[in-house]
Amino acid sequence: MRIPLDRSKDRKGRLPLARQIQLHLERLITQRLLAPGVKLPATRDLAHDLGVNRTTVAQAYEDLIAGGWARAHVGQGTFVAEQAPAQAPVHAPRFEWTGHLSKAAQIVAADTRRRGAYSQMARTAAGVISFAGGMPDSTLFPTDAFRRVLNRVIREEGRELLQYYPSSGYPPLRQYLSGYLLRFGIEARPEVILIVNGTQQGFDLVARTLLDPGDFVAIEQPSYPRAMQVFRAFGAQLLPVPMAGGGLSVDQLERLLERQAPKLLYCQPSAHNPTGLHMPAAARRRLLDVAARHRLPIVEDGFDGTLFYGERPPVPLKAADASGQVIYLGTFSKVLFPGLRLGWIVAAPELIERLEMAKQLADIHTSPLIQAAVYHFCRQRLLDRHQARALREYARRRNALLAALGRRMPEGVTWTETQGGFSLLLELPEGLDAATLLPRALDRGVAFTPGNAFFSDGGGERALRLSFSAVPFGQIEEGVRRLADSIREAQRRPERGARERGPAVPLV
Repeated sequence: MRIPLDRSKDRKGRLPLARQIQLHLERLITQRLLAPGVKLPATRDLAHDLGVNRTTVAQAYEDLIAGGWARAHVGQGTFVAEQAPAQAPVHAPRFEWTGHLSKAAQIVAADTRRRGAYSQMARTAAGVISFAGGMPDSTLFPTDAFRRVLNRVIREEGRELLQYYPSSGYPPLRQYLSGYLLRFGIEARPEVILIVNGTQQGFDLVARTLLDPGDFVAIEQPSYPRAMQVFRAFGAQLLPVPMAGGGLSVDQLERLLERQAPKLLYCQPSAHNPTGLHMPAAARRRLLDVAARHRLPIVEDGFDGTLFYGERPPVPLKAADASGQVIYLGTFSKVLFPGLRLGWIVAAPELIERLEMAKQLADIHTSPLIQAAVYHFCRQRLLDRHQARALREYARRRNALLAALGRRMPEGVTWTETQGGFSLLLELPEGLDAATLLPRALDRGVAFTPGNAFFSDGGGERALRLSFSAVPFGQIEEGVRRLADSIREAQRRPERGARERGPAVPLV
């Protein structure tokens, strides 16, 4: 074991060297960098490391023992005491970082505070039924099957895959994705597919490549909070476009484009988060026409058709993109494991080249080992098998939630009929606020995500998102009952919680 002490101790300072060493070790013990019971280095070894006399280190150890910081065992050595003394050593003044933060970091911090820190994971009390987390159910994960595939990949390709790797991605996976996307109508050659660390990195690379501070970004409202944060962090100003008829209002977008010139448009035309709706085919065609006339790039957050609860999933915008104007972001986070952080970007060849350059600067490459394991998992049709099983269960939970809402909710409450994805958006009656309803709901044992997190202009006070994917089927009816009772109580006693701030909940 080595102790992180500075060889260049102040040999001309006022404090003797032994005292300097003693104080440094006391600080490490106080900060738990040296845990109770840890054996300290032999005096000879530490003296050699520091370039001091062994007697100096021995004196420092004796002082530590005398002060209760350490204990000595004859023939065994010196050990950190099980309980440090109450007094703490003097620390150097902390450096103040606030004044050195970039504008991007300040924007992200302000955005998080403005949304009440809903993006942080909360420790939910036992017994709470949580509709807050828009994430897949980990109990459905095919972990054993994936472990077997991963072990085989390490055994057969480990030496190559544990090296540095091309930023574009694992070639067989890009080839597989080319065929996978064709199922949904997207014609993408492997060379126009860039593998990234989830959709989140996709947002980052697109913003890094296309946006300058002060640029405008048109964005549907409500929308995905993480995308809003990334665009804001790069200095963009968001221009909200309301939804109508299941998707972004093309009429409102046209009116916006008459007076503003946004650099790009971000939208989720399929399995929209938080509403679960999808844009009708006619509106999609019209959106592409409007964007083409105004030379407006579209960033399509592609929740593919594997989690669609109707007969036939809608065709992505990218499928009808003849000019290369649409940037399509996809991910395995919703249909496989979020922890893999594996996604992709499909874009025009000249843009993919620039996005790949940005990725080289960001992190060099996405884990080739994970890419290879996912490829072989997919090639063995294990993904198809998992998707079919997961879709049946999520559809069952979605139907249970809609039925329970229809039976339980008081008059004046409305909600979206989710058609894909993991969630729906519920609207409270006039006079109620979702953020102030949350503490009351938690008292009754149910959680949700307040809707203001999904609105870029401070709206959505009466809205809340209910995600059903991670809620066990048998708890959905009870969870809706608790929520409905919370709403009725808030209608009877609206003053309670009006000034309370709800705790943080998952925001994905």
